Amino acid sequence: MPRDLHPRLLRGFVATAETLHFGRAAERLHIAQQALSRDVRALEGLLGEALFTRTTRSVGLTPAGQRLLPRVRRLLALHDEILAEAAAGAASRPLLLDLNSDVTGPDLTADRVLERARAAWPEGELLARFHGGLAAAAVELLAHRLDASFGRFAGLPAPVRGQLVQLPVRLEQMSVMMADTHPLAGRPALRLAELVGHPVDICAGNPATTEWADLGARLLREHGLTAADPYVPPVGVDETARYLARHGDPMLTTVGGPRIPGTVNLPLVEPVPLSLVSLVHRPGERHPGLRALADAAGVLGAAEGWLRRPPGSWLPEADAALLPTGVLPGGHGGVAGVPA
Repeated sequence: MPRDLHPRLLRGFVATAETLHFGRAAERLHIAQQALSRDVRALEGLLGEALFTRTTRSVGLTPAGQRLLPRVRRLLALHDEILAEAAAGAASRPLLLDLNSDVTGPDLTADRVLERARAAWPEGELLARFHGGLAAAAVELLAHRLDASFGRFAGLPAPVRGQLVQLPVRLEQMSVMMADTHPLAGRPALRLAELVGHPVDICAGNPATTEWADLGARLLREHGLTAADPYVPPVGVDETARYLARHGDPMLTTVGGPRIPGTVNLPLVEPVPLSLVSLVHRPGERHPGLRALADAAGVLGAAEGWLRRPPGSWLPEADAALLPTGVLPGGHGGVAGVPA
């Protein structure tokens, strides 16, 4: 077998061989027929021979396909057996989860998902960690020192994204936090246009949150706003309060974040800028704690419309492309599953 043969290609071959119908095989695999056809062609290309005969009315196995089928079934059975043993081993150890925040808040996505997952999976152990942002957590994920994290997946470098997978969890409304003595602090909400002349702190000085700084830079650039000078970032509630009082610039954050003494958190509107929070992990990760997290996110998201886009909202195209099919402004979508 070629060195880069993926089990997905083999499963597509078996489903097509057993149904002799690309449409029914695609339905069995819960994928688009076009994607299945592409996978079958890829497998044939890797093996250097045709596996199916195709006409406008029928699909049949070639002699090469007939010889391959029982061998692939045995290979997939062994693959599934190995994964099952790995899952059993994973269940005996804690799942290490990065919360992407060193403080708690009344509506922080990661905290709420973790709380619900722990309640639904009391026999397991979910251990929270804090690495400062998804950029830092991704390094730990790829080194197998962390199992899952929350954050903005689209802001990671393409080579890193290619080694990880994401589940869309929530569209969070962005806001700015500032000292309560700031000239803009008295408003219930803040139009983006009102930030003209007020540089916005997008945490550009924090190497652990480059995915967030990228989102902030895109937002400011598209709306004619300027970024504040990058500073060494604060850690914790007290230090954040001192930081905002000292530097004075509004800090880009999200609604529902931590309550910082001496500050206000103003939602941004006209348009409403959004940040897509995803659950991020390595491909093929089968720790039962990951399933508990994904299920918790799905329940909360369905109940509270976490993936519903307000009409006229702002979201970068790279982030919007990660949403489940059918999630449009004013629409609603659920959270995809993870390997069982």
